[in-house]
Amino acid sequence: MKSFKWTFYKLQPLFYFVGSVCVLILFWQFIFWKTNGDIPGPEAGKIAMQELFIDENPFYNNPEDPNYKGILVVLYSSLMRVFTGFILGSLFAIPIGFLMGSSKLAMNLINPIVQILRPVSPLAWFPLGMIALKDAAGATIFMIFITSLWPTLINTAVGVASIPDDHKNVGKAFGFSTWRYVTKIMIPYSLSHVITGLRLSIGVAWMVIVAGEMLSGGLGIGFFVWDSYNGGSLERVILAIFIIGLVGLALDKGFNALQKRYSYA
Repeated sequence: MKSFKWTFYKLQPLFYFVGSVCVLILFWQFIFWKTNGDIPGPEAGKIAMQELFIDENPFYNNPEDPNYKGILVVLYSSLMRVFTGFILGSLFAIPIGFLMGSSKLAMNLINPIVQILRPVSPLAWFPLGMIALKDAAGATIFMIFITSLWPTLINTAVGVASIPDDHKNVGKAFGFSTWRYVTKIMIPYSLSHVITGLRLSIGVAWMVIVAGEMLSGGLGIGFFVWDSYNGGSLERVILAIFIIGLVGLALDKGFNALQKRYSYA
């Protein structure tokens, strides 16, 4: 009995996930009925999934045929753009966040700039990226970079600013150098906040990629959605929405596990 309870406890997240997917599919079926079939239902989605993952080679990548790629190749291309923009944004956001959190002068100078630029729509940055980089893929990465850095920057600044005075006094009492204070007190204490910011930023980056690739065209899950819509294949559009959501869930779970692993005790 005890073993059964332990197994059930461990599998609870899986049960909840399956239950959530079932509710989502039922809602999808309801929308199919309410629109009299104008929006394809789960059955059409099942056929589209079989076509993409079984009938067609999901790893197909013939350089002589750039307009046709397997779905996993398309997804991989989008993920590479997302992680490139996300990593560049994080490398910029974390040091600036440390500076803002540890210095009132820096906070007062930089925070107004952050609050002005943070609400700007991702699509507004795309033309600037095109002008600066002369490349649609590069403009998409720039758009991801500029829109995904804000959650990390803000959470990092909040984490550093919330370090208790007791911790700071310990560093002073032991005569910590600036480097030792940063590595032994500032980073360990604020790490959980930093990872929370990274978790939010990767979600923003993954959300922005679809809009960016719709504008830029070429290879990617965003362009796949737009191309499927133009081709009248709404079932593929809906299936792509599910794929985007599942990848976003996996990314969020990964950063959530990282956050729990490095929570400050």
